[in-house]
Amino acid sequence: MILPIYLYGHPVLRKVTKDIPLDYPNLETLLDNMFDTLNESKGIGLAAPQIGLEDRILVVDLSAIADRDPAFKDFKRVFINAHIIERDGAEEIIEEGCLSIPDIHEKVPRKHRIRIQYLDEHLQPHDEIFEAFKARVIQHEYDHLEGIMFIDHIFGIRKQMIRSKLNDIIRGDVKCSYHVKSKPDRVKK
Repeated sequence: MILPIYLYGHPVLRKVTKDIPLDYPNLETLLDNMFDTLNESKGIGLAAPQIGLEDRILVVDLSAIADRDPAFKDFKRVFINAHIIERDGAEEIIEEGCLSIPDIHEKVPRKHRIRIQYLDEHLQPHDEIFEAFKARVIQHEYDHLEGIMFIDHIFGIRKQMIRSKLNDIIRGDVKCSYHVKSKPDRVKK
């Protein structure tokens, strides 16, 4: 099922998520819905707050951009109760966008390498290291679990330049090719 993606300005996007219990009801269905929603919106990552949940779950599917790097072809992951343990390496500044902040792209600094502990879709524990673009995407989605959005990493004149676009999103004055929820009481297509 395709779920609406919550847009900038919705309070759920600023909440810190909680670990889910191992007996979380309908987890498999939720994960399927998250991947369906991600694919429908042509995104590469989606965190639970972006669909209105305060749960520590994120999904990543880089297959849509496998033409950039063949290593992305089979990179489809579920991260449940994820916690980044380390961030290190050089800080790289690369342009990012977000399904919850449509039509805004800004350069964001992120560490090259992360170590993350999480459960997969079978609730099996993992402790892994990711680097480069994979680390960037995971960090971007992980920020959502912490109530942080990529625009929180930009400052000064760049932040001022996007202020009116952000206000448009808050007002629901934005068009998206995917199903969105712009305010706690409004759903748009």
